[in-house]
Amino acid sequence: MKKIAIAMLFAGSTLLMADGAAAYAKCVGCHGANGEKAALGKSAVIKGQDAAKTVEQLNGYKAGTLNQYGMGGLMKGQVASMDDATIKAVADYIAAMK
Repeated sequence: MKKIAIAMLFAGSTLLMADGAAAYAKCVGCHGANGEKAALGKSAVIKGQDAAKTVEQLNGYKAGTLNQYGMGGLMKGQVASMDDATIKAVADYIAAMK
């Protein structure tokens, strides 16, 4: 029974990462495939950034209350369709980047 529970936990976390990867696909053009680029030469590199910080920032952009590096309008458009679960999945995906 323990093995089944562990397998299900692993499968669930793998699906979450897959969702994060799929949602991150729209970010690749500016941030790079591994979060290694400063978006449009302006932002900080997000690779490995703490998930809680990313969630806070993405929610700020979505609400229109954050405008770091003058990127508020652009980022608001990028995250407007993301729900809380997607934001969390993307944040976890970015945090796992090495």
